[in-house]
Amino acid sequence: MLRLLFLSLFISTPLMAQNLMEERIWKVSARKKSIFLDSGVFHHNSDLKNSSITGVRSSATPGQGYERVVIDFNSISIPKIYGHVSGKEQKLSVDFFDSGMATTQPQLKNSKNVANIEFLNVDGKSITMNVLMKGKSSFDIFYLENPGRLVIDIR
Repeated sequence: MLRLLFLSLFISTPLMAQNLMEERIWKVSARKKSIFLDSGVFHHNSDLKNSSITGVRSSATPGQGYERVVIDFNSISIPKIYGHVSGKEQKLSVDFFDSGMATTQPQLKNSKNVANIEFLNVDGKSITMNVLMKGKSSFDIFYLENPGRLVIDIR
């Protein structure tokens, strides 16, 4: 009986586990790649502590084919982040670890792709940003330093 129980643990665990091979996972880099993804998980590791979001802005230049949304920080780089692009929900979610808000909740005006941006203070130490899209979108995400900025190109 003990052998059967032991064997069932090894057989059932892989069946219930999430298949990460089906999910796109990418590391956010310090340069634009011009690879637009419409679903998946992204991350950036950082030891930065106590950064704050100071603003959110957007711009679109005719002929580029995308709208750029920039999240500004009061630090030299960006904090540790973990994010998810949901094509089905037409939503981009980003968790900023060891971060806060330096100002009131910033909003974008006259965005052609973004319907709304929500900032949620998770536990006093982290901020979650939900970007709700007006329609189906794909994203190229990277960061810049001096000062820290998370750049999200949307098309």
